Amino acid sequence: MKGVLVKYALDMLLWGTASLLAYLFRSPKTFAETLPLSVWIYLLLSVTVMAVVSWRSQLAWQTWGRIGMLDLTALVRAAGTATLIIFALGFGLRGWLLLPRSVPLLAGMLGVLLMGGIRILTRQANERVRRSAAGTRQRVLIVGAGNAGSLIAREMQRHPEAGLYPIGFLDDDRNKLHKRVVGLPVFGKVNDLPTIAKRETADEILIAVPSAAGDFVRRVVNLASEVPIRHRIIPGVIEILSGNINIHQIRDVDVEDLLRRPAVQLNTGEIAGYLRGRVILVTGAGGSIGSEIVRQLAVYHPATILLLGRGENSIFGIQQELARTWPEIKQHGLIGDVRDAARLRTIFTTYRPEVVFHAAAHKHVPLMEDAPTEAILNNVIGTSNVVDLCLEFGVGRLVNISTDKAVNPTSVMGGSKRVAEMVVSAGAAKTRETQAFVSVRFGNVLGSRGSVVPTFMAQIRAGGPVTVTHPDMTRYFMTIPEAARLVLQAGGLAENGKVYLLNMGSPIKIADLAHDVIRLSGAQNVDVVYTGIRPGEKLYEELLTPGEGTRATTHSEIFSARLGGVDPAEMQVRLQQLRAYAVQNDVAAVRAELALLIPENKFGNAR
Repeated sequence: MKGVLVKYALDMLLWGTASLLAYLFRSPKTFAETLPLSVWIYLLLSVTVMAVVSWRSQLAWQTWGRIGMLDLTALVRAAGTATLIIFALGFGLRGWLLLPRSVPLLAGMLGVLLMGGIRILTRQANERVRRSAAGTRQRVLIVGAGNAGSLIAREMQRHPEAGLYPIGFLDDDRNKLHKRVVGLPVFGKVNDLPTIAKRETADEILIAVPSAAGDFVRRVVNLASEVPIRHRIIPGVIEILSGNINIHQIRDVDVEDLLRRPAVQLNTGEIAGYLRGRVILVTGAGGSIGSEIVRQLAVYHPATILLLGRGENSIFGIQQELARTWPEIKQHGLIGDVRDAARLRTIFTTYRPEVVFHAAAHKHVPLMEDAPTEAILNNVIGTSNVVDLCLEFGVGRLVNISTDKAVNPTSVMGGSKRVAEMVVSAGAAKTRETQAFVSVRFGNVLGSRGSVVPTFMAQIRAGGPVTVTHPDMTRYFMTIPEAARLVLQAGGLAENGKVYLLNMGSPIKIADLAHDVIRLSGAQNVDVVYTGIRPGEKLYEELLTPGEGTRATTHSEIFSARLGGVDPAEMQVRLQQLRAYAVQNDVAAVRAELALLIPENKFGNAR
């Protein structure tokens, strides 16, 4: 409080000085000998008015060492208000107060200059001290001279202790070339990066284009590697919507940045309509996709989230995270297996879920080739158990997480997920009008457990080589948050019995991804080795079977397809047969039954 009072007193002293200087400028003869009474009255009136306005505007609470435009705007607003009041009072007292009309106006302008000047000088002195304390600073060349770039440049200027010194920008916008943004030059276009980085002795490249697509980020990374020079990035649009851009958000470029697509625009009203205030069950809640669905569910304030999974450590982890970040949301960690119908029934009876996201599944192709009966018991029978209970307990919305490997499957894992889609579709035929059962089909999820990027990183840490099965193998990729957002949106569309396809952009070569990971990790002399296609793997993935057509939905990033003729009665018979074969561990019979269920299968004939 002492500091506030000192700043308050100093402001009043400067305002009073400005008032005297204004009088002196307007009527210099007035000060020939002694100050007349009218001047003293004006000074008392001016300082009193400003004292009240300043206190109400909390000018003394400003941090002068970090003063910014908003603070200076508040100062100008307060000075303008005080000037108008003083002008009005002076006009009302003109009968006995000698006050030239221009004096309050001059005093207001001088007051802003003096009070603003001391704030700016204090900030400069503070920055000089912090700059000295920071020692050597990194010279940062910023790619992107738009709003994000200018904001981050200002942040660096305001926080020299961070050790970052912005030297200028690169931008492809012709209207910005060779101009100045926040006092810094726009040196040239992005393609000029190697030349300008060397010429200006830059220590670091910062990509400050939140809406940049993956191709743009990849281009900058490749150009930076020519120098070579460190390259970092600010988050994408989705990550920064909830707050201002600041220095702490700068991070290293990762593989997900190279696969960026335009931010998905969600229909939050549509999503909130079926989630808010509901009891929601997430199976496989401890997994990569399941846990991200939980995180994004919490935003829509459900009444209760039920976290079901087999692994106690993973369920405990997401349970603790949810308790820490959303303590107001009721949640229950439930250990159980979707293959255990009795355990599932207990959960449905106890908690009565209204919405179910079914993310529990075995997903690794080679492992399921060696254990096909496990794929059936978990992915097919587990899904059947969930569907049966959702029907029995009147669950309003069931969203089954599927995969592009379910299309024209060449593996047992893909075949089991295809049958799981059919199980959900057969269940949809039995629903009431208030229910909707759907499946959501997407590709590989970057960063999920067992996916290629963590595998590549582990190989790099071990000194290499990085193994890829085939130089032409391609896959569709999504980030974990992107996949979870679109799953929630698909649940909001809720056209009963549909299979939703998520727009995953263009497929990516696994070999290109491997080289990207090696480059971004900074590893030297790590080779990429091709090991050959494994059993059940495809050279490329597909999104539709030959008999499926797509049509647009109300969301631009989601399309729908309908599975052809799934007879619920026949499906029930087939499921019983599959269950019997899986329990008996009859691998040959399981494969044969899958082949009958999925005529378009290519088991044993991977391309």
